[in-house]
Amino acid sequence: MTSAIVKSAPCPVPLIGYARVSTEDQTPLPQSQALKSAGCAEIHEEQASGGNRARPVLAGVLERVAKGDTLVVVRIDRLARSLSHLLEVIERLEAKGAFFRSIEDPIDTASPQGKFTLQVLGAAAEFERALIRERTKAGLASARTKGRVGGNPGLRAKDPAALRKVRLARQDGYIERLNETAQDWVPHVRRLRPDLAWEDVLRIINGPLPEARRWTHSRLLRAVNAYVRDGFLPETVLARSGRRETGDRLPAIVAAIKGAAPDITLQAICNRLEAMRERTPRGRTSWQPSAVKLLLERAVRLGLLT
Repeated sequence: MTSAIVKSAPCPVPLIGYARVSTEDQTPLPQSQALKSAGCAEIHEEQASGGNRARPVLAGVLERVAKGDTLVVVRIDRLARSLSHLLEVIERLEAKGAFFRSIEDPIDTASPQGKFTLQVLGAAAEFERALIRERTKAGLASARTKGRVGGNPGLRAKDPAALRKVRLARQDGYIERLNETAQDWVPHVRRLRPDLAWEDVLRIINGPLPEARRWTHSRLLRAVNAYVRDGFLPETVLARSGRRETGDRLPAIVAAIKGAAPDITLQAICNRLEAMRERTPRGRTSWQPSAVKLLLERAVRLGLLT
Protein backbone atom coordinates (compact mmCIF):
# COMPACT_ATOMS: atom_id res chain seq x y z
CA MET A 1 0.00 0.00 0.00
CA THR A 2 1.48 3.34 -0.99
CA SER A 3 0.50 6.93 -0.46
CA ALA A 4 1.67 10.37 -1.49
CA ILE A 5 0.77 14.00 -1.02
CA VAL A 6 0.85 16.29 -4.03
CA LYS A 7 1.03 20.03 -3.38
CA SER A 8 -0.36 22.57 -5.84
CA ALA A 9 -0.77 26.33 -5.81
CA PRO A 10 -2.56 27.76 -2.75
CA CYS A 11 -6.32 28.21 -3.08
CA PRO A 12 -8.54 30.60 -1.12
CA VAL A 13 -11.11 27.80 -0.70
CA PRO A 14 -9.75 24.90 1.40
CA LEU A 15 -10.16 22.01 -1.06
CA ILE A 16 -8.49 18.70 -0.15
CA GLY A 17 -8.26 16.12 -2.92
CA TYR A 18 -8.25 12.34 -2.49
CA ALA A 19 -7.16 10.01 -5.31
CA ARG A 20 -7.16 6.20 -5.08
CA VAL A 21 -6.04 3.34 -7.30
CA SER A 22 -6.47 -0.35 -6.52
CA THR A 23 -3.22 -1.87 -7.80
CA GLU A 24 0.43 -0.89 -8.16
CA ASP A 25 0.27 -1.03 -11.96
CA GLN A 26 -2.34 1.74 -11.97
CA THR A 27 -1.44 5.41 -11.69
CA PRO A 28 -3.37 8.10 -9.79
CA LEU A 29 -1.95 10.80 -12.08
CA PRO A 30 -5.16 11.42 -14.12
CA GLN A 31 -7.16 11.77 -10.90
CA SER A 32 -4.55 14.09 -9.37
CA GLN A 33 -4.53 16.27 -12.48
CA ALA A 34 -8.34 16.53 -12.40
CA LEU A 35 -8.27 17.40 -8.70
CA LYS A 36 -5.59 20.02 -9.29
CA SER A 37 -7.68 21.55 -12.09
CA ALA A 38 -10.63 21.65 -9.69
CA GLY A 39 -8.61 23.87 -7.37
CA CYS A 40 -7.34 21.42 -4.75
CA ALA A 41 -4.40 22.91 -2.89
CA GLU A 42 -3.52 19.53 -1.38
CA ILE A 43 -3.96 16.09 -2.94
CA HIS A 44 -3.57 12.77 -1.11
CA GLU A 45 -2.90 9.64 -3.18
CA GLU A 46 -3.45 6.07 -2.00
CA GLN A 47 -3.05 2.59 -3.43
CA ALA A 48 -5.64 0.36 -1.76
CA SER A 49 -8.71 -1.73 -2.51
CA GLY A 50 -11.97 0.20 -2.59
CA GLY A 51 -13.60 -2.54 -0.53
CA ASN A 52 -11.19 -1.91 2.33
CA ARG A 53 -12.57 0.78 4.63
CA ALA A 54 -9.50 0.82 6.88
CA ARG A 55 -7.31 2.86 4.52
CA PRO A 56 -4.56 4.75 6.40
CA VAL A 57 -4.35 7.70 3.98
CA LEU A 58 -8.12 8.21 3.93
CA ALA A 59 -8.21 7.84 7.72
CA GLY A 60 -5.52 10.50 8.04
CA VAL A 61 -7.39 12.89 5.74
CA LEU A 62 -10.64 12.45 7.69
CA GLU A 63 -8.75 13.00 10.95
CA ARG A 64 -7.09 16.27 9.92
CA VAL A 65 -9.93 17.83 7.91
CA ALA A 66 -11.16 21.02 9.60
CA LYS A 67 -14.28 23.15 9.64
CA GLY A 68 -14.91 24.75 6.24
CA ASP A 69 -12.71 22.27 4.33
CA THR A 70 -14.08 20.32 1.38
CA LEU A 71 -12.97 16.78 0.55
CA VAL A 72 -12.93 16.35 -3.24
CA VAL A 73 -12.77 13.17 -5.35
CA VAL A 74 -13.01 12.65 -9.09
CA ARG A 75 -15.73 9.99 -8.77
CA ILE A 76 -17.60 8.53 -5.84
CA ASP A 77 -16.13 5.05 -6.41
CA ARG A 78 -12.66 6.46 -5.66
CA LEU A 79 -13.86 7.13 -2.12
CA ALA A 80 -16.37 4.37 -1.38
CA ARG A 81 -17.67 1.20 -2.98
CA SER A 82 -20.91 1.11 -1.03
CA LEU A 83 -23.61 3.64 -0.26
CA SER A 84 -23.30 2.94 3.47
CA HIS A 85 -19.58 3.77 3.42
CA LEU A 86 -20.16 6.95 1.43
CA LEU A 87 -22.82 8.16 3.86
CA GLU A 88 -20.56 7.25 6.79
CA VAL A 89 -17.68 9.36 5.43
CA ILE A 90 -19.97 12.31 4.71
CA GLU A 91 -21.41 12.04 8.22
CA ARG A 92 -17.88 12.30 9.66
CA LEU A 93 -17.19 15.36 7.52
CA GLU A 94 -20.45 17.02 8.54
CA ALA A 95 -19.65 16.40 12.21
CA LYS A 96 -16.53 18.51 11.70
CA GLY A 97 -18.32 21.21 9.71
CA ALA A 98 -16.61 20.08 6.49
CA PHE A 99 -18.08 19.30 3.05
CA PHE A 100 -17.80 16.69 0.29
CA ARG A 101 -17.69 17.10 -3.48
CA SER A 102 -17.44 14.66 -6.37
CA ILE A 103 -16.31 16.19 -9.66
CA GLU A 104 -18.09 13.76 -11.98
CA ASP A 105 -21.13 13.07 -9.79
CA PRO A 106 -23.86 15.55 -8.77
CA ILE A 107 -22.83 15.68 -5.12
CA ASP A 108 -21.59 18.81 -3.39
CA THR A 109 -22.78 18.98 0.21
CA ALA A 110 -21.97 22.70 0.31
CA SER A 111 -24.82 23.36 -2.17
CA PRO A 112 -28.60 22.88 -1.73
CA GLN A 113 -28.72 20.61 -4.81
CA GLY A 114 -25.92 18.42 -3.45
CA LYS A 115 -27.62 18.13 -0.07
CA PHE A 116 -30.84 17.10 -1.79
CA THR A 117 -29.02 14.41 -3.78
CA LEU A 118 -27.49 13.12 -0.55
CA GLN A 119 -30.91 12.96 1.09
CA VAL A 120 -32.24 10.98 -1.87
CA LEU A 121 -29.32 8.54 -1.58
CA GLY A 122 -29.95 8.11 2.14
CA ALA A 123 -33.65 7.49 1.53
CA ALA A 124 -32.82 4.95 -1.20
CA ALA A 125 -30.49 3.09 1.17
CA GLU A 126 -33.17 2.91 3.88
CA PHE A 127 -35.77 1.80 1.29
CA GLU A 128 -33.45 -1.00 0.14
CA ARG A 129 -32.99 -2.21 3.72
CA ALA A 130 -36.77 -2.15 4.26
CA LEU A 131 -37.34 -4.22 1.10
CA ILE A 132 -34.84 -6.84 2.25
CA ARG A 133 -36.55 -7.09 5.63
CA GLU A 134 -39.99 -7.45 4.01
CA ARG A 135 -38.79 -10.12 1.55
CA THR A 136 -37.27 -12.08 4.43
CA LYS A 137 -40.50 -11.93 6.46
CA ALA A 138 -42.59 -12.92 3.42
CA GLY A 139 -40.33 -15.88 2.68
CA LEU A 140 -40.54 -17.18 6.25
CA ALA A 141 -44.34 -16.76 6.32
CA SER A 142 -44.69 -18.65 3.02
CA ALA A 143 -42.54 -21.49 4.31
CA ARG A 144 -44.63 -21.81 7.48
CA THR A 145 -47.92 -22.04 5.48
CA LYS A 146 -46.41 -24.96 3.54
CA GLY A 147 -45.43 -26.75 6.72
CA ARG A 148 -41.72 -26.05 6.46
CA VAL A 149 -39.82 -24.89 9.51
CA GLY A 150 -37.19 -22.29 8.86
CA GLY A 151 -33.65 -22.65 10.06
CA ASN A 152 -30.91 -25.23 9.94
CA PRO A 153 -31.95 -28.85 10.70
CA GLY A 154 -28.49 -29.49 12.15
CA LEU A 155 -28.98 -26.67 14.63
CA ARG A 156 -32.38 -27.99 15.69
CA ALA A 157 -30.73 -31.36 16.33
CA LYS A 158 -27.84 -29.62 18.14
CA ASP A 159 -25.33 -31.25 15.79
CA PRO A 160 -21.78 -30.18 16.94
CA ALA A 161 -20.52 -29.69 13.37
CA ALA A 162 -23.49 -27.48 12.47
CA LEU A 163 -23.12 -25.49 15.68
CA ARG A 164 -19.42 -24.96 15.00
CA LYS A 165 -20.12 -23.85 11.43
CA VAL A 166 -22.67 -21.26 12.61
CA ARG A 167 -20.32 -20.05 15.34
CA LEU A 168 -17.49 -19.53 12.83
CA ALA A 169 -19.86 -17.77 10.41
CA ARG A 170 -20.98 -15.42 13.15
CA GLN A 171 -17.36 -14.70 14.08
CA ASP A 172 -16.52 -13.94 10.44
CA GLY A 173 -19.55 -11.65 10.15
CA TYR A 174 -18.55 -9.86 13.35
CA ILE A 175 -14.99 -9.33 12.09
CA GLU A 176 -16.32 -7.96 8.79
CA ARG A 177 -18.46 -5.44 10.68
CA LEU A 178 -15.47 -4.49 12.83
CA ASN A 179 -13.36 -3.93 9.70
CA GLU A 180 -15.82 -1.25 8.61
CA THR A 181 -15.00 0.81 11.72
CA ALA A 182 -11.35 -0.22 12.20
CA GLN A 183 -10.01 3.17 11.13
CA ASP A 184 -11.85 4.74 14.10
CA TRP A 185 -10.25 2.70 16.88
CA VAL A 186 -7.47 0.31 15.80
CA PRO A 187 -4.72 2.98 15.32
CA HIS A 188 -5.48 4.45 18.76
CA VAL A 189 -5.49 1.07 20.52
CA ARG A 190 -2.29 -0.02 18.77
CA ARG A 191 -0.52 3.22 19.72
CA LEU A 192 -1.88 3.94 23.19
CA ARG A 193 -2.27 0.56 24.89
CA PRO A 194 -1.16 -0.42 27.48
CA ASP A 195 0.41 2.96 28.29
CA LEU A 196 -3.01 4.59 28.78
CA ALA A 197 -5.95 3.21 30.75
CA TRP A 198 -8.92 1.93 28.76
CA GLU A 199 -11.12 4.79 30.02
CA ASP A 200 -8.76 7.38 28.52
CA VAL A 201 -8.30 5.43 25.27
CA LEU A 202 -12.08 5.21 24.94
CA ARG A 203 -12.51 8.96 25.39
CA ILE A 204 -9.80 9.70 22.82
CA ILE A 205 -11.48 7.36 20.31
CA ASN A 206 -14.94 8.85 20.89
CA GLY A 207 -13.75 12.47 20.79
CA PRO A 208 -14.09 13.06 17.01
CA LEU A 209 -16.96 10.60 16.44
CA PRO A 210 -20.64 11.56 16.13
CA GLU A 211 -22.89 10.38 18.95
CA ALA A 212 -24.35 7.47 16.95
CA ARG A 213 -20.91 5.92 16.33
CA ARG A 214 -19.32 6.24 19.77
CA TRP A 215 -18.01 3.15 21.54
CA THR A 216 -18.84 1.78 24.96
CA HIS A 217 -16.20 0.23 27.22
CA SER A 218 -17.56 -3.32 26.87
CA ARG A 219 -18.02 -3.06 23.09
CA LEU A 220 -14.46 -1.80 22.61
CA LEU A 221 -12.97 -4.57 24.76
CA ARG A 222 -14.93 -7.19 22.82
CA ALA A 223 -13.64 -5.77 19.52
CA VAL A 224 -10.04 -5.63 20.75
CA ASN A 225 -10.20 -9.21 22.05
CA ALA A 226 -11.53 -10.38 18.66
CA TYR A 227 -8.71 -8.61 16.80
CA VAL A 228 -6.10 -10.03 19.19
CA ARG A 229 -7.56 -13.52 18.75
CA ASP A 230 -7.29 -13.24 14.95
CA GLY A 231 -3.81 -11.69 15.04
CA PHE A 232 -4.79 -8.19 13.89
CA LEU A 233 -3.54 -6.66 17.16
CA PRO A 234 -0.70 -7.78 19.47
CA GLU A 235 -1.57 -9.37 22.80
CA THR A 236 0.32 -6.59 24.58
CA VAL A 237 -2.62 -4.20 24.08
CA LEU A 238 -4.55 -6.29 26.63
CA ALA A 239 -1.84 -6.01 29.29
CA ARG A 240 -2.63 -4.14 32.48
CA SER A 241 -1.85 -0.45 32.16
CA GLY A 242 0.82 0.86 34.49
CA ARG A 243 -0.05 3.26 37.28
CA ARG A 244 0.49 6.84 36.17
CA GLU A 245 1.05 9.79 38.44
CA THR A 246 -2.01 12.05 38.66
CA GLY A 247 -0.10 15.00 37.22
CA ASP A 248 1.05 12.94 34.21
CA ARG A 249 -2.41 11.91 33.02
CA LEU A 250 -3.30 15.09 31.10
CA PRO A 251 0.11 15.31 29.36
CA ALA A 252 -0.35 11.67 28.30
CA ILE A 253 -3.81 12.36 26.85
CA VAL A 254 -2.65 15.49 25.01
CA ALA A 255 0.40 13.60 23.70
CA ALA A 256 -1.92 10.84 22.43
CA ILE A 257 -4.07 13.34 20.53
CA LYS A 258 -1.00 15.05 19.06
CA GLY A 259 0.58 11.71 18.15
CA ALA A 260 -2.51 10.67 16.18
CA ALA A 261 -2.51 13.90 14.17
CA PRO A 262 0.94 15.59 14.22
CA ASP A 263 -0.35 18.62 12.27
CA ILE A 264 -3.26 19.28 14.63
CA THR A 265 -3.43 22.83 15.97
CA LEU A 266 -3.50 23.83 19.63
CA GLN A 267 -7.06 25.10 19.22
CA ALA A 268 -8.14 21.81 17.64
CA ILE A 269 -6.69 19.96 20.63
CA CYS A 270 -8.69 22.31 22.88
CA ASN A 271 -11.84 21.41 20.94
CA ARG A 272 -11.07 17.70 21.24
CA LEU A 273 -10.51 17.93 25.01
CA GLU A 274 -13.76 19.83 25.45
CA ALA A 275 -15.59 17.20 23.36
CA MET A 276 -14.09 14.58 25.68
CA ARG A 277 -15.40 16.61 28.67
CA GLU A 278 -11.85 16.69 30.00
CA ARG A 279 -11.26 19.38 32.63
CA THR A 280 -8.23 21.67 32.69
CA PRO A 281 -5.58 21.31 35.44
CA ARG A 282 -7.54 24.01 37.28
CA GLY A 283 -10.83 22.16 36.93
CA ARG A 284 -12.34 24.33 34.21
CA THR A 285 -14.36 23.03 31.27
CA SER A 286 -13.07 25.57 28.72
CA TRP A 287 -9.56 25.00 27.34
CA GLN A 288 -7.09 27.58 26.08
CA PRO A 289 -4.23 26.96 23.60
CA SER A 290 -1.69 28.20 26.17
CA ALA A 291 -2.73 25.43 28.59
CA VAL A 292 -2.41 22.80 25.85
CA LYS A 293 1.04 24.13 24.92
CA LEU A 294 2.25 23.73 28.51
CA LEU A 295 0.93 20.16 28.63
CA LEU A 296 2.66 19.32 25.33
CA GLU A 297 5.94 20.68 26.69
CA ARG A 298 5.51 18.55 29.81
CA ALA A 299 4.75 15.52 27.62
CA VAL A 300 8.06 16.07 25.80
CA ARG A 301 9.94 16.26 29.11
CA LEU A 302 8.27 13.03 30.26
CA GLY A 303 9.30 11.31 27.03
CA LEU A 304 5.69 10.86 25.91
CA LEU A 305 6.18 12.92 22.77
CA THR A 306 9.13 13.71 20.55
